[in-house]
Amino acid sequence: MELVGTCQSCQTPVYCKGGFLDGVAEQGKLLCFPCYDKLNKKTSEKEKNPQ
Repeated sequence: MELVGTCQSCQTPVYCKGGFLDGVAEQGKLLCFPCYDKLNKKTSEKEKNPQ
């Protein structure tokens, strides 16, 4: 297990486990899975209910 960095949202350490990233690297940001899921949920809700 190798430390890759920290989540840009909650500062949780993000690791590479067995060759797989234990998080998401997207648009130059590193996020843990829970923060990524929260971000996607907010984005989905905005797309469904634009105001």
